[in-house]
Amino acid sequence: MYKAHFGLREKPFSLLPDPSFLYLSDKHRMALALLQYGLSNQAGFTAITGGIGTGKTTLIRHLLNNMEQDVTVGLISNTHRSFGELLQWILLAFNLDHAHKTKVEMYRTFVDFMIREYARNRRTVLIVDEAQNMDADTLEELRMLSNINADKDQVLQVVLVGQQQLRDTLRRPDLVQFVQRIAVDYHLTPLTAEETQAYIRHRLSVAGGDPELFTEAACAAVHQFSHGVPRLVNLLSDLALVYGYAEQRTRIDADLVMDVAREKKAGGLFPDPEAGQAPASAAANPPAAGAKKKLRLAIASESPALRSHLRQLVEAQGLTVVDEIPLNDTTTSRIDPDTIDILLVDLDENAEDRVGNLCDMLAQWNLPVLFNDSQVTEASLRGQDPQFGPKLTSKLMSLLPAGSADNGNAA
Repeated sequence: MYKAHFGLREKPFSLLPDPSFLYLSDKHRMALALLQYGLSNQAGFTAITGGIGTGKTTLIRHLLNNMEQDVTVGLISNTHRSFGELLQWILLAFNLDHAHKTKVEMYRTFVDFMIREYARNRRTVLIVDEAQNMDADTLEELRMLSNINADKDQVLQVVLVGQQQLRDTLRRPDLVQFVQRIAVDYHLTPLTAEETQAYIRHRLSVAGGDPELFTEAACAAVHQFSHGVPRLVNLLSDLALVYGYAEQRTRIDADLVMDVAREKKAGGLFPDPEAGQAPASAAANPPAAGAKKKLRLAIASESPALRSHLRQLVEAQGLTVVDEIPLNDTTTSRIDPDTIDILLVDLDENAEDRVGNLCDMLAQWNLPVLFNDSQVTEASLRGQDPQFGPKLTSKLMSLLPAGSADNGNAA
């Protein structure tokens, strides 16, 4: 509904994998190059892993669309915990008959198929998406299938694509022989802040729109809430366009993105990009009897984007932010010492003239305060210091008397 309003030919931020929108960041370009190298150099096994929504499936779709003509490809894309008989799924992937066949007969069918393809000077490639759902026994069975070789040629090549759990499974001692067969592997990580901005502008351009539709600050806000996970970037960006259309905006700014993200988080359905886990709901539940209260924090900063970023960092560590305060002459009127345990003040180099009254008031309240360099916060916002959140939380906790509050997950 917003396409005409923003001059778009199609939706730029669909959640469905679409190789026509593929943005090759440095890490995605490397993953693609390694995939192509593994296939062209007859690697027995290639493994590409990454967190949920980092673009693995889109990368595979792009690879399939650009596969050489002498390759016969079978794709298994719906593995799950009750995966069942591996050979049956492999035969299905290559459109081979498996009905009413024993395991030995299915094995013979697949071997004969690979030999026929090899005789026709064709390579057989099996791609397994969501391979983290395959257990160790299934992976070992896959390794045994790969033992079928002809002279110096690899008759069957296997590409495994999966989440971090796949790497965890492959580290098992009983899979040492399997891991030794993996000639190429790469782990995809989320986009940096700069890559997120380039990603957003790339997709807007491909969709026929203005690549500058999202301001730089809006792109930074998208990265802040999505942690650079492409699927979450798409989710936030698409909703921002919906909100922008509803408000008849001509550009998407940071405030709008932050409004969208907060509403999604308030609904409890916004995914947590960390380790592919859903957001914890404990904060929404009342504390158990006798439990310590969480550290209550107020954040004062000149920049709304930095205030929001600091909130996200410390709340991810289990702290509770009760207020975000602009750093100006009215700051002290917003602070209630009875409702907070500590104040975090984010300062830039020009802030000295704005904190004099604040320091005088803090001295009267005897309220702990941590002054933080905003340049360090900006570096964290750009993805340059992934450990900034835990380090900042540790500093905050060190200012409190022992046992005065429980910071939940804080280290």
